[in-house]
Amino acid sequence: MAVKEMQNWWDQLQAEADRQSDQTEINGQRLMSIAATAALDRVARTGLGAMVCSALAPMLLGRGKLEREAEKLRFYARFADDANLDETFIAPPPVSVVEEAPSPLSLHRRFAPKGVNCRYLSFSSPFTPLNPALTDDYLANERNRTARALHFYHDKPRATLLYIHGQSLDNYRINSAWFSLAEIYDQGYDVLMMTLPHHGQRAESSHPISGIGFYTNGLAGTNEAMLQSISDARVWLNYLFDRGAPQVGVSGVSLGGYLSALLACVDDRLSFAIPNSPVVAPVDMALQWQPVAPVSKLMFAMSDLTMAELRHCMALHSPLTYQPRIANDRLFIISGAGDRFTSPRFVRLLHEHWQGSRIHWFPGNHLLHLEQGHYLQDMHNFIDRSFGMEP
Repeated sequence: MAVKEMQNWWDQLQAEADRQSDQTEINGQRLMSIAATAALDRVARTGLGAMVCSALAPMLLGRGKLEREAEKLRFYARFADDANLDETFIAPPPVSVVEEAPSPLSLHRRFAPKGVNCRYLSFSSPFTPLNPALTDDYLANERNRTARALHFYHDKPRATLLYIHGQSLDNYRINSAWFSLAEIYDQGYDVLMMTLPHHGQRAESSHPISGIGFYTNGLAGTNEAMLQSISDARVWLNYLFDRGAPQVGVSGVSLGGYLSALLACVDDRLSFAIPNSPVVAPVDMALQWQPVAPVSKLMFAMSDLTMAELRHCMALHSPLTYQPRIANDRLFIISGAGDRFTSPRFVRLLHEHWQGSRIHWFPGNHLLHLEQGHYLQDMHNFIDRSFGMEP
């Protein structure tokens, strides 16, 4: 049974994942490279797991904290049940986007590829937490309340790629090089790289790692960070269309892939969505990591919260909860056959949910994208076709 046929996918996800395999269509051709990169991922994900656990540790410490966290999480369950996009993803009001003039001290650090017109943009994020119990704590992250982006633009507005980075990987220079974004600009398109909540300049000065703020307000705070990411992305869409962009598509990697897939469910103005190495089932993905698995078992033992209920309470921001609002032939998934951060069995569930979508497997893992040139060419051709520019 495909995920889209499930009434409550969060209750049945484990059975659905178990019927899948981490084998892909290219495993027979690239067995050694896939096995080697998968082994590297299993080691690398331990570091991210340790970061998540350190951020969530306060939730497990102190009398009554875990019970209060469970109560906050249960607030979100009805939103997944209702699957009402307008109620969950409240449309942001009009806001002013401004171009930031660099200070003399920061000018030399600003990334600007040669031959590319660049501007750094920001706006005051209008997002307010969905759960009133989190409002004060969440909005206390003052730096997070200024949304930021780097815009590659031509003299006249062009069809634009909105790009969303991964967890803790917010560096514009790295993202531009990794996904050849300057080449997309050279194809004749504009590119806007948004900075996710709690990342880069949006991270609090007390945060030791960019992006850790996704977890420092507990898992309920993670829900709100996901919602704010979509709210901010819609402000960027408003800005691009208001200034005359004829079309906008979205792509992102890892966490950005998850949010790209979700944005395709929320906003029907997109011309395409290309989630790359997307997170699909965050709770199940994290439970494959060390030390998340034993810490989670402790959390379940100390509370009456179950695995299925935790999925349920975080399902309001899953692309598995909704149908996409753009045509399925405008959906293109890219993922690594050796990825063990978000394993092929989960990525395939998204592909099944998006019946008619395309999928491209590459012989690498979550961070090491072997033979990347093949999928970049495929991606660029897909963008051309989606924007009506046949290659």
